[in-house]
Amino acid sequence: GLRQAADAVPPANTAARRGLFAKACQTQRAVAFANPRLHCRRLLFAKHHRAAFNHMCDQYYGTTARPGGGLFVLEEPFGARPAVRDLLAQATVQKGRLAGKRLDQGSFISPDLSYEADRLAFAYVECSGPTAHQDHVDPERGHWDAGRCYHVFSVNLDGGALTQLTDGTWNDFDPCWLPNGRLAFISERRGGYLRCGRVCPTYTLHDMAADGGDQRALSPHETNEWHPSVTHDGRIIYTRWDYVDRHGCTAHLPWVTTLDGRDARALHGNFAPRQARPDMELDVRAIPGSQRYVATAAPHHGQAYGSLVRVDPRVPDDDAMAPVQRITPEVDFPESQGGVEAYGTAWPLDDDVFLCVYDWAVAVRKRGVEPNYGIYLVDTFGNRVLVYRDPEISCLAPIPVQARPKPALAADPAVSVARARPFGKPAAGDGPAEGTLAVMNVYDSLKPWPAGTRIAALRVIQLLPMAVPSGRPPHEIGMREASSGDSVILARNVLGTVPVEADGSAHFRAPAHRELLFQALDEQGLAVQSMRSAVYLQGNERLLCLGCHEPKHRAPAPAAAATPQALRREPSVLAPDVDGSHPFSYPRLVQPVLDRHCVACHRRNPDKAPVLDREPITRNWYASYNSLAPRFGFHNYGSALRTTPGQFGARAAKLYALLTGGHHGLELPAADLHRITLWLDCCSVFYGVYEKEGGQAQLAGGVVRPTLE
Repeated sequence: GLRQAADAVPPANTAARRGLFAKACQTQRAVAFANPRLHCRRLLFAKHHRAAFNHMCDQYYGTTARPGGGLFVLEEPFGARPAVRDLLAQATVQKGRLAGKRLDQGSFISPDLSYEADRLAFAYVECSGPTAHQDHVDPERGHWDAGRCYHVFSVNLDGGALTQLTDGTWNDFDPCWLPNGRLAFISERRGGYLRCGRVCPTYTLHDMAADGGDQRALSPHETNEWHPSVTHDGRIIYTRWDYVDRHGCTAHLPWVTTLDGRDARALHGNFAPRQARPDMELDVRAIPGSQRYVATAAPHHGQAYGSLVRVDPRVPDDDAMAPVQRITPEVDFPESQGGVEAYGTAWPLDDDVFLCVYDWAVAVRKRGVEPNYGIYLVDTFGNRVLVYRDPEISCLAPIPVQARPKPALAADPAVSVARARPFGKPAAGDGPAEGTLAVMNVYDSLKPWPAGTRIAALRVIQLLPMAVPSGRPPHEIGMREASSGDSVILARNVLGTVPVEADGSAHFRAPAHRELLFQALDEQGLAVQSMRSAVYLQGNERLLCLGCHEPKHRAPAPAAAATPQALRREPSVLAPDVDGSHPFSYPRLVQPVLDRHCVACHRRNPDKAPVLDREPITRNWYASYNSLAPRFGFHNYGSALRTTPGQFGARAAKLYALLTGGHHGLELPAADLHRITLWLDCCSVFYGVYEKEGGQAQLAGGVVRPTLE
């Protein structure tokens, strides 16, 4: 009837056509709200001004927050007369530094409702105090004024028992109720900084008791993580920026880990080229009654808004879009496809229906207006219906107020892990700070190995977080290149090597609470394959990998049914490498080889041979480094997402080919050639520390360990 009425009204009669449009919207609203999934009588949500700095990291620093908003309940949201109630209207803080005060002058983000639907956790910043960052190397001294940091609070649904759970001079946010009774959250307490251009402390996954005690670091990852939630099988799913030896604008995608921080693995897409998919998948949530997830496809240089997608991890990962379906195809992915930040914070009701926030002005690229996100009901059939909007301030994170079943806990009685305390320091009585890792078959890989390859060992490398802000670092760790997005490469330590058996298996012990990278070495000790990601162990954890970036959606080969040779023995102990590899130092690892075999000849031929002396020092690097690294080294850490076996490190570097090809009759002793190849396999970096004082000491040939280990 509406369609016929519309056809009968002339286009010039705008008033009549507006009336028909209003009737159509009313009909759509009535149909949408008749969905039996909408049986909740209350919606929780926050009101919130977007952060003042438009970046995926900076949006969660309290210094960028703008005061205003609060926590609210929308009564009868799908009825004829919905009503809004301020949850904290009469509430004062009962515990913590802000005890006796009301939370009415700051900014709110990231609410999360308990499984019993009786208590809410959220993050709040006072928006008071100096905004300057305090540049402390020791993370326990903090970064910011406490009044400029987000802290985690909890409150009953009636506004009672408002409690401050965290405090300090670091940001804590994104609380998530866990089925074991604890709270996961994101915190700067791990220490470290963003590597590309300014003061951005790193924040990663932590957990704590429901009363705020027993705070522990679940993740020692050196770059940012976001938005934990819980899967149907009782694990934590979150977004990790897996920015390891590759382009900085890739790999901000879902990861899963157990509730105690074990076995962290990418869900999908971790090696997808940027052009093939969204830059980021944020606010990932399990869909009720489904094995799929909903997420926001967000930009790298922007905030946690964009287009909505549905992810099915059962679909084989093609490093593109195979597991990903668009829910809101009218909005392209921001940045990677030129789309806009129109949608955010989706809450799934079923496989096809979602609550979220949306701003039509952003969607149509209306300029010069403050973004104003309202609460909407959207579905996979193209419908979008307004539930509630405040014309003065944006809404955020709608949550139905209804109890949810707790996932069954997958307990492993044989494992009692020892997690790290904040700042990566194990507490007394937490158990040994090491775990065990096994690889079933290193030859089980997505990419083929060079013909005749025999892997003899694994090299274990520790990746080190940037310990100083990157805006004006006292020195660069090593060369940058355009293909990397001009980003700072990670400092690293070579912890040692372990043997690989004839069947490709390995079994060894490694330090816990440290971020680790593995390289597969041939019989000459050269890296054939290197990770472009990282793993870590909790204390006492036993981690198993099938292969070397093996295909995920198939069972192991039949031969793997037999117990791998390495698992028939006790785990190997790391065999340390040469001086200058731990802590890493070009002045101690490489320059002595040049001094013994190369410098004198090059001095005699200054017109033809590059300078290989220590002097003159340029860019805080030796002359030899400036001569060798750009032309002959290997620092290809950004131009590829995966390593192609046989085309990495020394094997791909011109210097190795030169030294083994009869360079003016030079024959380096095996021990000295190993030092050169080790340097090339480690992306030809110069320093193993970030701090000014440590760099000066390394430049002088001293042994200096990094402060953030």
